[in-house]
Amino acid sequence: LQRIKQKIHESEVPGYTQLNLSVSTGGVLMDGRDIGTVVFPNAQLKIFLTASVEERARRRYAEMVAKGQQVDLQQLQADIAERDKQDSERAISPLRQAEDALLLDTSDMGISEVTDRILQLVQERAQ
Repeated sequence: LQRIKQKIHESEVPGYTQLNLSVSTGGVLMDGRDIGTVVFPNAQLKIFLTASVEERARRRYAEMVAKGQQVDLQQLQADIAERDKQDSERAISPLRQAEDALLLDTSDMGISEVTDRILQLVQERAQ
């Protein structure tokens, strides 16, 4: 699990984490819209990561400001809310939580807390 944690931290992007890696034990950890519902519907552990629109906008805002971009926080919130609506209402492959996925709301969590919680869930499932 330490190796998994190291790989997760190596792939950090401010406010977001790409969790695409191969685990030496033969398992795979991935993220993506259809991973738990279409690509791997029988996965041993599915975690549906989410955060409030406000928090996701705040994270995106901080990322863009750090890059020197000028951005309006309220517009980001509106854009994210609209994209969520479109993603969840589209006719083909709408964004949805798999019935057997665990919901992890990261709104009030930092990246270390999210990583630790995911690792805890992996350990619990492995037992």
